[in-house]
Amino acid sequence: MRMFNNQSLFVKLFLVTLISLIAVSVITLAITIRMSEQLFLQTFSITNTKLLKQMKSNLESYNGAVATTTNLVSQSGTIRNYLTNGDTDSVSLAMQTYNMTQRMKSISSNLSAYEVSIMVLGANGRSYTTDPWYWSATAAELTDHPITERTIRNPHKILYQLYHDDSQSGTWKEPVLVASKALYHHGSDEIYGTMYVMIRDSIFKPFYANFTSDGNDVLLMNDEGLVISSNQQELIGMTDKALLNKVIADQRSGELGKNADLQGDERILFSEYLPEFDFYLVNLIDKDAAIGQMVNVRALTLTTLGIVGISLIIVYFMTRKMTRSLRGLIHQMSGIPTKGFSNYVDVSTSSLEAQELGNAFNFMLDELNDYVERLVQTEKQQRNAELAALQMQINPHFLYNTLASIKFLVQQGDRERAAETINSLITLLQNTVSDVESTIPVKQEIETLKNYVYINHVRYGDKIRVNYFIEPDVMDFEVPKLIIQPFIENAFFHAFNHKGEGSILIMISSQHEQLICEVVDNGDGMEMEPVRERTESVNQSGLPETKLPQTKRNRKLFSGIGIKNVDERIKIMYGEDYGVHITSKPGEGTKVRISLPLISSEKNND
Repeated sequence: MRMFNNQSLFVKLFLVTLISLIAVSVITLAITIRMSEQLFLQTFSITNTKLLKQMKSNLESYNGAVATTTNLVSQSGTIRNYLTNGDTDSVSLAMQTYNMTQRMKSISSNLSAYEVSIMVLGANGRSYTTDPWYWSATAAELTDHPITERTIRNPHKILYQLYHDDSQSGTWKEPVLVASKALYHHGSDEIYGTMYVMIRDSIFKPFYANFTSDGNDVLLMNDEGLVISSNQQELIGMTDKALLNKVIADQRSGELGKNADLQGDERILFSEYLPEFDFYLVNLIDKDAAIGQMVNVRALTLTTLGIVGISLIIVYFMTRKMTRSLRGLIHQMSGIPTKGFSNYVDVSTSSLEAQELGNAFNFMLDELNDYVERLVQTEKQQRNAELAALQMQINPHFLYNTLASIKFLVQQGDRERAAETINSLITLLQNTVSDVESTIPVKQEIETLKNYVYINHVRYGDKIRVNYFIEPDVMDFEVPKLIIQPFIENAFFHAFNHKGEGSILIMISSQHEQLICEVVDNGDGMEMEPVRERTESVNQSGLPETKLPQTKRNRKLFSGIGIKNVDERIKIMYGEDYGVHITSKPGEGTKVRISLPLISSEKNND
């Protein structure tokens, strides 16, 4: 330590920088790898949860169609007669069969979106199927089949069960998901038949298979741990009690992304319970496949070492140059007490660090010299803003023209519309007259806009449509009075000179702790002139600012306040973080975005 203290500034800076670079690089490398994995898993968890919701929605849509079909079958007297009547003559039987066929065709249209087969089996031994070749089970086999037995034990429920028969040929046949429902008399609960809706696994699988990929598997599991369907064919028919217990625990805890084991492989588990099917929708992610290739540790390590080496070389030369420049900079700055605020530092031959310090010092001098001038300008802007606010008075020509329109409506005998126009004008005048810095709730500003738009529609027709999209939560926030009206007026009378008609959209919402008011039209649009300043300014959205448009058609149709005055008024009231930003393209329309602070009327009243 004694030797270190005796070293020059150059040696001290270099050694400290060397040790810091190595330590930071190693720690950053480890943290980056760890955080990347955690962030990936968190993001993957949220994404897969949404995908599970979509899969669940697809399956619920199918269940809804099945439920509708079973209700129609159970309510059909034709089907009930066919399944309950005893032996009869051939003519009556043919007639019953024909009526049965027509009715089933009508009912099966509810499932036309799905490639399924429907079978009904009656207590009298009769049966009917819409597609006899769809699956291998016969009516005789189904009579004593476990699927039918479970259906009879639960007559009021639709049961979804797996049917898979490979006993005859010894080869794997495509599984079938069977939705079964008992048919019974509602008065006596006497069962007179059963109904089956069959869908092959290849038809059922697209409900969820579109959301799967390598290492991302989905399976449907019943309450016994039996896999009913899966994008992995070999898992169908397998029973996994341990996985079922994990799924049940996942549902009870509500936690996302638990670890689970599937055939010896560690997986990340996501699940959703499907009450309509009494199934669990399980999503298993292969952790190694998901994040194993995400971070190439070797390449990242070599890259970090390379960056550290290059940085050390640069730091070596920069440190030498910086120590020389700092001494010269200190010498120049020491003359400030005698030479005053005009003693600017020359940084043309200094190092980067010394240049930054010198520029900051010179900037401080500029700020000090401009301080008094800014105070004067602020006072001037305040007075200008007050004058602009005072100009928000009703233009007499607007009143003359509006009253003339009302007179015309009366002469035409349209007294109801004339009365509505008078009411709108009265409300508009009431909401307009206020103090210079008056603010009102958003709902009152919207009422003013609607009255203004209604009067314009009466005067000029409704070729220009106005739509409002206001978030309910922002209705009680405060805005300066008539802050949006100038842009509506500008859109009405300048945005559709060529197109002649179109629409204006008014949107008010809260975003990022700000109240955002937007006026969007699909009119003629205009060229925007970029601002040219010493340094390029940036607006709240990160885009270069543009000058507020200047138009030669400054007709004061309603009030005297202009678009530029609105922006200045907002900045005077709330600061430079708020104001008006306009974007426009010729032929595509114009978008006005007004940013204001979130000030509730209740807080303002307090």
